[in-house]
Amino acid sequence: MTRIIGLTGGIGSGKTTIANHFKTLGIPVYIADDEARKIMQTSVVIDAIKKTFGETLFEGEVLNRDKLAQIVFNDPEKLQQLNEIVHPAVKRHFKQWLLEHKAFPIVVYEAAILFESGSYKDFDVIITVTAPVESRIQRVMTRDKTSREQVLGRINSQWTDEQRVSKSDYVIENIEIENAKRDTENILKILRIKQNEY
Repeated sequence: MTRIIGLTGGIGSGKTTIANHFKTLGIPVYIADDEARKIMQTSVVIDAIKKTFGETLFEGEVLNRDKLAQIVFNDPEKLQQLNEIVHPAVKRHFKQWLLEHKAFPIVVYEAAILFESGSYKDFDVIITVTAPVESRIQRVMTRDKTSREQVLGRINSQWTDEQRVSKSDYVIENIEIENAKRDTENILKILRIKQNEY
């Protein structure tokens, strides 16, 4: 039976870096945000977004993701509407992916809003990646070439580290990357031991 690790953390926490480290350790990883981006280009999802948010967000058939982000990250109701379109589609896609990886004893599902979406209930183990808020802000500003205000808006639309940690089985502090990688490896060792006990 494949055990599913839910890996989460706030924007800029470095959860994708940790997800990639899991990959180097031979663990299949499903990056929900990447898959959601692809799914948002499918005709069914495009039609639903047009119906909900209007055609002004599109240039031809191409969704302007920046415009959409500006709308949803400043309006919790709009964010909820978008999630109701995208999450069920991602969930279906992940089920298919899981079937393709059923030979693996452990897989990782990485998503920013594991708790907010309620999908954390579907996983066997939850790992939260944390980092100081100021570090997160600087990382995202550099990565996305965006303003401090926009990053704070996105941080404030997500759960706090405290909320996430309170519902997690393991926490990886991503301040020094080498320490964070070591913690990842230690957690994986524990999970493999537990897996063998089942």
